[in-house]
Amino acid sequence: MTVKVLVTRAADQAGKLSEALRTAGFEPVEVPVLEIVPPESFAALDAAIRRVSTYDWLILTSTNAVRVLCERAKKLCVELAASDVRVAAVGRATAEAAKAIGLKVDLIPEKYVAEGLLEAFEKAGLGGLEGRRVLLARAALARDVIPERLKELGAIVEVVEAYRNQIPMGAAEKLRAAIAMGFEVAVFTSSSSVRHLSEVTEKAGVKWPLMGVRAVSIGPVTSQTLLESGWKVAAEAEPSDIGGLVEAVKRVMD
Repeated sequence: MTVKVLVTRAADQAGKLSEALRTAGFEPVEVPVLEIVPPESFAALDAAIRRVSTYDWLILTSTNAVRVLCERAKKLCVELAASDVRVAAVGRATAEAAKAIGLKVDLIPEKYVAEGLLEAFEKAGLGGLEGRRVLLARAALARDVIPERLKELGAIVEVVEAYRNQIPMGAAEKLRAAIAMGFEVAVFTSSSSVRHLSEVTEKAGVKWPLMGVRAVSIGPVTSQTLLESGWKVAAEAEPSDIGGLVEAVKRVMD
């Protein structure tokens, strides 16, 4: 019998993970609990893009941030690749997305999590961060670990919202239907996916955590969010990417 795996990624981003699960012999059950929407205003982001050359570092924490940055830069007729700003990307997928729009990525952490990026900055010896101007484009309401630690290292940090995560319409109904079908594993690719699924279960009248379902996390930050929410982590991806996530599911079901 094929093992069913709950996939909670945004509808337009679930395909790669679902395909990887199918290739590994699992059956993905997609219930998007995230929807990427624009910030309330692009004013702060646009202003930062216009003066991108004044920053020493641009930090990108997701492919969503890269996509929005590229779209806004094109709209403003700003050539990001022509600037002298150094680029740090959290995760291989983010780095590949940045390279695809012509950016040279100077720093990728060994661990594909925010804390790994900070460790990489501290170890890389790239001239230090004291007095350096850093632009961080990210989701609204994201964790404050990066800017806080960068400031501790002496950086002058500007945080701008590139996008927001919200719960899509109909998520509760889709979750109830998925539960009726049954699934053995739920995979989480961000802390937002954990928090949003928790909200969706409440709206659906379903007890949290999902009974009899094993939680698989993409990395330590997401794992910590799961634990704080009361859901034991059955396995954690290593490395923190889609391939690592699928391998973690395999370990759980072996």
